[in-house]
Amino acid sequence: MSFVQFRLAALSLLALALPGHEALAQDKVVHVYSSRSHYGSEPVFAEFTRRTGIRVEFFSGNNNEVFERLRAEGPRTKADLLISVDAGNLWNAARAGLLAPIQSPTLAANVPAHLRDPESRWFGIAVRARTIMYSTERVKPAELSTYAALGDPKWKGRLGLRSSNNIYNQSLLASWIKRHGEAKVEGIVKGWVANQPVIFDSDSKLLEAIAAGQIDVGITNSYYLARLINQKPGFPVAPFWADQSGAGVHVNISGAGVTAHAKNRDHALALLEFLTSPEAQRIIGDGNFEYPVNPSVTPHPLLATFGTFKADDIGTAAAGEHQAAAVRLADRVGYR
Repeated sequence: MSFVQFRLAALSLLALALPGHEALAQDKVVHVYSSRSHYGSEPVFAEFTRRTGIRVEFFSGNNNEVFERLRAEGPRTKADLLISVDAGNLWNAARAGLLAPIQSPTLAANVPAHLRDPESRWFGIAVRARTIMYSTERVKPAELSTYAALGDPKWKGRLGLRSSNNIYNQSLLASWIKRHGEAKVEGIVKGWVANQPVIFDSDSKLLEAIAAGQIDVGITNSYYLARLINQKPGFPVAPFWADQSGAGVHVNISGAGVTAHAKNRDHALALLEFLTSPEAQRIIGDGNFEYPVNPSVTPHPLLATFGTFKADDIGTAAAGEHQAAAVRLADRVGYR
């Protein structure tokens, strides 16, 4: 039995051993504030309740809605666990004092150091690889190499990007600033801007535009492509793993942290540990085609068809640490 399985079993047995355990079991709850797009519908939460008897109750919304509610409620909040997409959002929550540090051997074992907060206030629960996507009908893989090479004039009018206001691209640039410094990153983005990229408000729309022939290359999270291929086998877009001779593919996380004013801290910790366990990682990966944070778990078979890649192991905390610098850089070079 793993440590997380032992902890979950102990929580359930404790409830049954106490007087009036039926009422206590009914009161076993963890309140989750979540900005993941699936919110509470993901099967992994139902499985946690099945195993522990702890109900999971959600407040769901976009990142700003969840963050502002948690901050406004302060010590009065019902939130025990915050789940958010993008390390930059989690870094901002931790910086605002909304998350508490956690000492957990289970989380330390399940989540590699670069996929969690250096001060243990948040931990990845899924990995998102953000790389180059290309038309399999009009682009040969040999034409591609690095993110920076998308600034080559041959891609003028053929490149698609998300807006610089998008948190995913802010985190991409922020991580590069930590890795390479602002001057080099500014040169990369200037090259993109010179190619007059088509700007999209979603990764899915960008991928559909590649398939439709409106553009030929772009940058998106890999799970959006996996979703489309799962729905439409033969979808004519493929990932190219960028920068394999350099730092590697940029990765980000969907992650979670126990809130600073959690009323059900033990239950929140049990849920977070469960989310990083091999059992839960497989459920998350099967549901959303994200890569596992737990290195003992293999990716979904559809992701395996994309091939393996070297990931940049710069700490994901860089997404928050250099977020403001990334926004200023994009503004300077006219990346809107």
